[in-house]
Amino acid sequence: MTERISCLIADDQAMVREGFGALLAAQPGITVAALAADGAEAVTLARRTRPDVVLMDVRMPVLDGLAATRELLQAGRGEPAPRVLMLTTFDLDEYVYEALRAGASGFLLKDAPAAELVHAVRVVAAGDALLAPSVTRRLIEDFASRPRPQSQRQHDIQAAAARLTPREAEVLTLIARGMSNAEISASLVIAEQTTKTHVGRILMKLGLRDRAQAVVFAYESGLVTPGE
Repeated sequence: MTERISCLIADDQAMVREGFGALLAAQPGITVAALAADGAEAVTLARRTRPDVVLMDVRMPVLDGLAATRELLQAGRGEPAPRVLMLTTFDLDEYVYEALRAGASGFLLKDAPAAELVHAVRVVAAGDALLAPSVTRRLIEDFASRPRPQSQRQHDIQAAAARLTPREAEVLTLIARGMSNAEISASLVIAEQTTKTHVGRILMKLGLRDRAQAVVFAYESGLVTPGE
C-alpha cells in the first residue's frame, strides 16, 4: 500500500479552506495536516507538519502565495520541500507566472470539480506529471510568449540547456508539449523505464524539482516556442 499523502491548505477564505479540507480528508490515502489563513501561517505550519502537498491561494494577507511559495521552496534548509499547487481564478495573474519560476508544481481553479481537486493533489504528490488543465496550458503559453530581455539569467539558462544530450533535449521538448512518460516512450520508440531515466537525468542536470519547472525551462531556454 502506498503512503498517505498529507496536505496543507492555505486560503484566506474560511469556506474555501474548510471545504477543501473536508473534501480531501474524506478521500482514501489523503490526510489534511493543517489549514492556514495566510501565507505566513502556511509557511510556519508547513515547516512544523511537513506536508507532501500545499494548496496555496495566490492572493492572501500578511504574506501572499508567491512569497510563501518562495520561502517554502527556496529556503535551503536541507529538508524535503512540499510540492505547491497554486489555487487561482481564471484571470491570468502575474503572481502565477512568478510562482512557476518559484517552483509551483501546478495550478487549480478554485471552482474546479471535486474530482479534479483530488486528482490534482495525487498527481502533484507523485511528481511524475505536470498538472495541466486548460488554464495551466494557457498560463504557461502566455508567460512564455512574453518578450524576455537578454540577461545573465537567460545566459545561464542557455548554458544549462547546452549540457543536455540530444536525446535529453528531445525528451524535454516532449515534456513541454504535455506528454506523459508513456506518450514520450511511444513517440521515441523507447522503453518507459528509459524515458523515466532520461527525465530523472534532465531534472538533475538542470537542478529542477519536477516537470512543471521543466516545462518553464524548455520555454525560457528557447528549446520550445509557444504554438509548437
